[in-house]
Amino acid sequence: MKLDSKLFDSIRIKPDKERLEAEKVPGCQWEGCTHPGTHKAPRGRGAEGQYLHFCIDHVRLYNKSYNYFEGMDDTQVRAYQKDALTGHRPTWKMGTNKGPDEHKPFRRTWNADAHDPFEFFDGSEAPRREQPRRRKVKILEKRSLETLNLDEYADSAAIKTRYKELVKQLHPDANGGDRSTEERLRQIIQAYNILRQSGLV
Repeated sequence: MKLDSKLFDSIRIKPDKERLEAEKVPGCQWEGCTHPGTHKAPRGRGAEGQYLHFCIDHVRLYNKSYNYFEGMDDTQVRAYQKDALTGHRPTWKMGTNKGPDEHKPFRRTWNADAHDPFEFFDGSEAPRREQPRRRKVKILEKRSLETLNLDEYADSAAIKTRYKELVKQLHPDANGGDRSTEERLRQIIQAYNILRQSGLV
């Protein structure tokens, strides 16, 4: 290695750690204090990322009196805290993206250039048929509904109506004392009780 090399000139003995730290630390910014400012304190609202440097005693005093929302009333503080949830960025409600005309919802024209000989994407939507809400019925409940001559889509009102009709029709008192339909009536009463216990009635 040459003696006048830049690499040789940059080699030094490890400097004194305390002296190096003392050179890096600025002085305390409290008026009249001569101690090093070893502790950072935020400057305040509107100066985010900027700090004051204080010694340990003065940073404690500063923190006791520090108020980020100083000069703001309660309404402004609440508005600020609400905006802080989204990082103070604007937000929109779901499904309300607007196009050039604010009153009409924006329609994406991703298929505008597509060749569509069968007009699958002509923009018109087929009317939706409302399907009855399907519920999961257990085997015993399904058999009970079949006993009442109902399908599994029957609601509570339909079950009650059918039950009353069948009881009036099959009861011996309605048939002049004829007991031939008594077994069928017992099955209907049992089926109704099962449906009631399962919460379908």
